[in-house]
Amino acid sequence: MTQKADIPHRFVAIEGNIGAGKTTFSKMLADDYSCELVLEQFTDNPFLPFFYDHPERYAFPVELFFMTERHKQLQEHFGSPSLFGQTTVSDYFFVKTLLFARNNLNEVEFRLFQRLFHVLNNQFPNPDLLVYLYRPIDDLLKNIKKRGREYEQDIKGEYLESIQKAYLSYFRNLTDIPVLILDISGVSFWENRDAYTEMVRIISQKYTVGYHQLQLA
Repeated sequence: MTQKADIPHRFVAIEGNIGAGKTTFSKMLADDYSCELVLEQFTDNPFLPFFYDHPERYAFPVELFFMTERHKQLQEHFGSPSLFGQTTVSDYFFVKTLLFARNNLNEVEFRLFQRLFHVLNNQFPNPDLLVYLYRPIDDLLKNIKKRGREYEQDIKGEYLESIQKAYLSYFRNLTDIPVLILDISGVSFWENRDAYTEMVRIISQKYTVGYHQLQLA
């Protein structure tokens, strides 16, 4: 049954590594609290399957496609006057565009990509709360295997580790929005309603600007 939205944030971005559960959590929040939902359309990226097999060749087009699609989606969403007064939950933060690009592109490609990113990044509101769902690499690999997307099955732990480090390094230096690193190691919150309820309680708190870290009890 849909509940009245009582999450005290106008815009919550749910982030996480590949396989962390960010999309599942975002959907559950939207269903239960009548939030507007913004989901990344990653399956529409025609370069993604090729990228995992030949990252050096396809890194730039895969990242450029992601950036332009995320920009288009956020621009359409936040440009709608019908959303006034409703909480928006997104399963990504636009800055992930830059973090993945930094991880995947060579130096020359990244410099060009960075220039394009900064032109586009000034057009959206910052989230009132940025939540990063943290899981250890073994958890991520298990979740990736379980959901069974063929093009993800060869993802290596080293690649996930590099993404995790890029996210956490960036968040520790972010000083203009509240960032919550929520450790959900070993928790299948989509099967455990008590765990999910506790996650909602945690993100419904007010946080000061800067870096915060909590572990799900």
